[in-house]
Amino acid sequence: MSASSPTAQRQAVILLSGGLDSMVVAGLAREAGYAINALTIDYNQRHRRELTAAAEIARHIGAVRHVILPLDLTRFGGSALTDDIAVPKDGVGTDIPVTYVPARNLVFLSLTLAWAEAIGVRDLFIGVNALDYSGYPDCRPEFIAAFQDLARLATKAGAEGDDWRIHAPLQFMGKAEIAAEAARLELDAGMSWSCYDPQPDGMACGLCDSCRLRREGFAKAGLVDPTRYAQ
Repeated sequence: MSASSPTAQRQAVILLSGGLDSMVVAGLAREAGYAINALTIDYNQRHRRELTAAAEIARHIGAVRHVILPLDLTRFGGSALTDDIAVPKDGVGTDIPVTYVPARNLVFLSLTLAWAEAIGVRDLFIGVNALDYSGYPDCRPEFIAAFQDLARLATKAGAEGDDWRIHAPLQFMGKAEIAAEAARLELDAGMSWSCYDPQPDGMACGLCDSCRLRREGFAKAGLVDPTRYAQ
């Protein structure tokens, strides 16, 4: 039965990184009644541990499909996640940090859109957050709204009148609210991975922006963070 069949369960494509936010988004989509098609981009990122996390989450959430798509962004570089640049450990600042990957969410959402159009799905979910984040411009509400307009203009489906829906349910949540949502959805937060600089022993560094935001979020929510931190 095709995804576009009127008798089929509603389907969505979830951009599933393996992080806490994308895990919660997948849980919310499942709760809303969607069948989950999960897309994970293997961009040769420094924190490749999140690919294992994404696969575990996809199995746990009951994804009907999980595609891990290779896209080697180390060929471009320009980020501490894809180049020989140290991951900052001094705390979350006000400037866009060197962990920003050039145009990453624009590229990733475009790939998500392409797969969704190919399989007849019109609902896309992404775990961007505009509050407790590190200043990335491609996490802002303006970007999501603009991309939804772009989806309509750039696709055959949009040209034929299909209504694209880009869901960003965590957009205005703080990290504590997101941690609380994981608990409410009965998702094991230990499946997710946030650290940008995994240590040789497999532990999270505890000092990068992503670790700091995660730890603070769980603490504010009054929840135990199951992540093992080196510091």
